Amino acid sequence: MNATFILDELLSVANPEKAQFLRRFFKTGKGQYGEGDVLLGIVVPLTRDIVKKSPALPLNEIRILLDSEYHEARLAGFLFLDKQFKNAKAAEQKEIFDFYLQNARKANNWDLVDVTCRDVIGAYLLDKDDRSVLYRLAESDNLWEQRIAIVSTWTFIKNRQFDDTLAIAKKMLTHHHDLMHKAVGWMLREVGKKDREILVEFLEQHRQQMPRTTLRYAIEHFPPEEKAYFMKK
Repeated sequence: MNATFILDELLSVANPEKAQFLRRFFKTGKGQYGEGDVLLGIVVPLTRDIVKKSPALPLNEIRILLDSEYHEARLAGFLFLDKQFKNAKAAEQKEIFDFYLQNARKANNWDLVDVTCRDVIGAYLLDKDDRSVLYRLAESDNLWEQRIAIVSTWTFIKNRQFDDTLAIAKKMLTHHHDLMHKAVGWMLREVGKKDREILVEFLEQHRQQMPRTTLRYAIEHFPPEEKAYFMKK
């Protein structure tokens, strides 16, 4: 099993008609955040299924997928890292974690980030005291590394660890890009699902600096009167 086999599998289920829609959906036009990306027109569950049915790949073969021009091939590469991380021993997990970080900029659209980083980067750091790598990513000049920084904390939130999410969210409140406004709001909403008081306290402290998109995402599950209160603020 190698990267060529996986690429052939992906090409065999390519859907040009679907690709036209996905090019618009993932904003691949000139000046957009996904400019120039090449879509095969394969839905994520089908890509997942190909990865799930395939044996593990060596990292050098995964790198070939991550270097591909095809969006779905890069997704498959990151999904292989996700799959293999779950079944790896500690030393192998560290190797996969480092490899993911080395190739983080190849996760160059929000879906590539969102479906993989929390189960590799977040999962690896869950029991670690040193999470400084997330703060380095948050300070990056690369949108996708910045998104990895905040979305990876989803794993912490699920385990009722909120400090890093809130600290990184605070750093991101003045970010210029709508994709970060949405990601930060999403993670704040997840915090609220676990502990409404903590979220409300954060919103009260930072609502003046918070983009409205972030605020809308964060309070999505609030009752109407609370939503009105925060949106008015």
